[in-house]
Amino acid sequence: MNDHSDIPALSFEDALAALEAIVRSLESGQPKLEDAITAYERGAALKKHCEAKLAAADARVQAIVARADGTLSLKPEG
Repeated sequence: MNDHSDIPALSFEDALAALEAIVRSLESGQPKLEDAITAYERGAALKKHCEAKLAAADARVQAIVARADGTLSLKPEG
């Protein structure tokens, strides 16, 4: 099993950059088969991490609701 223990510590931007680098490498067709498989596995883990980061950010944004008077609230009134 490959060690992807560094991925949870990555910011969304760093994980996305790493994922983009993997995609470019795989699209070039240059890596050996075993290296391509390893890169694909890491890419899948990075994708999952990015999706989780986006979901968390979306939940935070959705929790902020503008009231009619222009103030912000974490929960809707009513």
